[in-house]
Amino acid sequence: MNKQQFLQRFSFHGLDNISSPYLHHGQLKQASVLIPLTYSDDGIEIVLTKRAAHLKHHAGQISFPGGKVEEFDNSIISTALREAHEEIGLRPADVDIVGQLKDYHTITGFNITPIVAFIPRDYPFVKDDNEVSEIFTVPFNHFINEKNHLDIEVKRKGIKHNIYFMPYLNYNIWGATAAILKDLVVHLK
Repeated sequence: MNKQQFLQRFSFHGLDNISSPYLHHGQLKQASVLIPLTYSDDGIEIVLTKRAAHLKHHAGQISFPGGKVEEFDNSIISTALREAHEEIGLRPADVDIVGQLKDYHTITGFNITPIVAFIPRDYPFVKDDNEVSEIFTVPFNHFINEKNHLDIEVKRKGIKHNIYFMPYLNYNIWGATAAILKDLVVHLK
């Protein structure tokens, strides 16, 4: 899939058929992530990060740049852009926002809004070593191939949940990141 095909499919499909799998009772913490798309000679690639090993929460996990909405953020988009700039050195002026996916509610009490955007090819990322141990890309075709989608059912507080996995090479992409990628694929089909 090339950029033009992605943009056509993304804009032609509404968000009605995507829903968050978790019902959460109580106050959800608002967060936003950026799904940075870039391109190579082989097609579209998704930029992901590996969180630093010393972090208290989600250490070593694969994620999108993003985080909690702060009081000074003007919008969920500004949150995603701010976090991407802090974590991987992605300047907001270099980001071309395409749109957003429906909110994703995590079992840990977050309401995450995924923002989809294109960034320039071969971007000179600058990672914040305090938050990110690695920045890498995965061909979007890997996620489009549903043979790469795995899930297991787990119980938490007596409620059944599906946890998604999309392993790639030596990266275990799972949880909210994998579920958001699954939502993106569903949105484009």
